[in-house]
Amino acid sequence: MNDLILKEDVLLDCTGLLCPWPIAKTTQAMKTLESGQILKLIATDAGSPPDIAAWSRQTGNELLRSSEEGEKFIFFLRKA
Repeated sequence: MNDLILKEDVLLDCTGLLCPWPIAKTTQAMKTLESGQILKLIATDAGSPPDIAAWSRQTGNELLRSSEEGEKFIFFLRKA
């Protein structure tokens, strides 16, 4: 799946924000999307990968991709 090119509908940059802000802002941003749209989240909090994975499971929004680029964590989430 990592070979697929993903294009986000909304970009959410949470660089420099610590827990719980990346999750809180992701929740807010997802409320603005329509079903099937994609949110790209950029975070620097080391707790973001497990937090976003758990949030995805709990909310039913699909985590399409999670990657690390330098000190940034990049997530693509599809609204359920």
